[in-house]
Amino acid sequence: MIYVALLHSISVGGGKRLIMTDFREMAERLGYRNCRTLVSTGNLVFETEKSPLREIEQVLEEAFEQRFGKHVDVLVRSGPDWLKLSAGNPFPEQKGSEVCVRVMRTPLGDNVIDLLERHRGREKIAIVDGDLWVDFDGKASETRLISALTTRKLGIGTIRNANTVIGLAKMIQ
Repeated sequence: MIYVALLHSISVGGGKRLIMTDFREMAERLGYRNCRTLVSTGNLVFETEKSPLREIEQVLEEAFEQRFGKHVDVLVRSGPDWLKLSAGNPFPEQKGSEVCVRVMRTPLGDNVIDLLERHRGREKIAIVDGDLWVDFDGKASETRLISALTTRKLGIGTIRNANTVIGLAKMIQ
């Protein structure tokens, strides 16, 4: 089975950033096969026996903490689920760098849209299969909405832009 793993953060403390070859090598030592990374933002595609997602997340999180000395949340999706997420982009007409998805460990309910409304400016937001898609209509760094997209407010998740989502989907196919 093919899986996608996403690190919530590539910061390993002390101003250091994780090098993707180190992350890939860690996964290979765990016995995962055909490990490959995409860009330097903590994206890994690999193969292993079919297992519950949370089980794989825990294995990766524990190995990461042991190897790099810091806990980082890891979110895992099966290849078919990632392809479904990629195809579910509700804003495909926008540039891939302006559209992002917050991939969630626990699916969000539609009520989150109401909670985010007070932070929203010209952005468009949608929940698709429990993940939050945002069309920032410009730079994400220039919006108030980004401050509301935190683990503390929404739960464990991590943001990837549509270009990365598409790139990972191509790696799976």
